[in-house]
Amino acid sequence: MLYQMTVTQFTKMLKNLNQILDKGNAYADQKKFPFEALLNSRLAPDQFNLIRQVQIACDTAKGCAASLTGGEAPTHEDNEKTLDELKVRIKKVITYLETFSTNDFRDAADRKITRPRWEGKYLTGIDFATTHAIPNMYFHITTAYSILRNNGVDLGKKDYLGELPFIKNVL
Repeated sequence: MLYQMTVTQFTKMLKNLNQILDKGNAYADQKKFPFEALLNSRLAPDQFNLIRQVQIACDTAKGCAASLTGGEAPTHEDNEKTLDELKVRIKKVITYLETFSTNDFRDAADRKITRPRWEGKYLTGIDFATTHAIPNMYFHITTAYSILRNNGVDLGKKDYLGELPFIKNVL
């Protein structure tokens, strides 16, 4: 279940983020201003800009998968400055997530996961995923969405949620 809650859902949300960024780019083209103006936008003076929100969403996705499976996540330089560079980063993270299978998550729920800033404490894999990684991922994607929405990009809930896996009701 942790595979579906993290890898499957993170992959979907990163693809949605890509489409949200594309809508922002189309909006900038329509209004005749450089998309870079949106990349440097933020909701509050003490909050990260759009670029950093995307970077952290990517880092959260790859870091979560690596932590839950006992691996090491690939590193990125955090030097993106353009939409194309952010899209490359998102693609690299999706490609990384696609290397995992449900079998890789066999022991993930009980794995002890720590971070240096947690000062010798740890979370179990299930607690790490549900109380740290998943909320963090959604926070940064929601904030990226909100930055664009706040700047006039015509986005709605369907853009954020993406396609839902409906099952046809057959009577």
